[in-house]
Amino acid sequence: MFPHHREREQPIFCARAHVFQIDPTTKRNWIPASKHAVTVSFFYDANRNVYRIISVGGTKAIINCTVTPSMTFTKTSQKFGQWADSRANTVYGLGFATEQQLHQFSEKFKEVKDAARLAREKSQDKELANTALSIAAPQVSQDLSDELQSPPVMCVNGPEDKLFRSQSADITLSSEKERIKKMLSEGSICEMNLEAEFFSLQDSNTKLVAALHEANANVEQWKKQLTAYQEETDRLREQVAELEAHGGHGPSDRLKDELTQSLEELEALLKAKDEEIHILQSKKVEYHEMEHDRDEAIHRLRETEMRNAELERRIQNTEQNLNNSLEDRDRMDSEVQRAIEILDIKIFDLNDLRQSLVKLIDK
Repeated sequence: MFPHHREREQPIFCARAHVFQIDPTTKRNWIPASKHAVTVSFFYDANRNVYRIISVGGTKAIINCTVTPSMTFTKTSQKFGQWADSRANTVYGLGFATEQQLHQFSEKFKEVKDAARLAREKSQDKELANTALSIAAPQVSQDLSDELQSPPVMCVNGPEDKLFRSQSADITLSSEKERIKKMLSEGSICEMNLEAEFFSLQDSNTKLVAALHEANANVEQWKKQLTAYQEETDRLREQVAELEAHGGHGPSDRLKDELTQSLEELEALLKAKDEEIHILQSKKVEYHEMEHDRDEAIHRLRETEMRNAELERRIQNTEQNLNNSLEDRDRMDSEVQRAIEILDIKIFDLNDLRQSLVKLIDK
């Protein structure tokens, strides 16, 4: 895949992670881009001096992102991080197996971003040096054009207070809108954190289920061994009882001691197996606790979605109120403008009348 690019690009860092993309419809929920953990690599193109993040799942590229200085990698939980790609109009999320892997990827992302910033600055310096000779427009004409293009300043004493009040109302509504948007973004971040936590719980749940299946198989095998050991213990006890009944006519005391030692070893082995069964039972209790934590995470995720829906409804109402206030302000401005025009006409008429009176007085 991308053969001509891969020939001139060199990998500089690789990591294994679960890849997610933001839902393009809701812009809140994560959509898995891979069924399993895949390799996410940083590549460097020496010819173009460009850094890219590439990840391939099967025969399809699930990440093909050029790193720019404006990008920021954000850790939203202990094992989950994300960054936005404006060119692809999406947000990528990575879920790692350990916190150390997330920290390593975040540090490498910062290094690559700084390197991309330095490369862009060098490229801009070259472009400025090439274009500096072609810029020779006089500063005076530029200042004159700025003066001609600047709109005239007009001040009317009458409606100034009304205009100031309408602008204050507009600023108040805008601040309320920004506050609700901030609340909505915080709710989205909280939802992403809960989804990342839910993903970690699912991963832990899968590992615990596999461990429990293996433990159950081992328990069955150990039960069979315990039965065999118990039968062997009963047989040895019968032999010891027969030896004691026969007294000196049976085997020697040395053989009796060996049988007693074997019996003690079997009893110690039985005790060890009982302890292992107890440990497995405690792990089963931990598995049920993990299931309870997963259910709580799902419940918190649903509550966050409900809060986000409520915040969306409130912001829609605020936007509607803002639009209505803007319409009222425009209508008030038009009425004030008409009043100003009428006032100007009246002033002009009064001025004509004053001049006529002065002429009459002079005559």
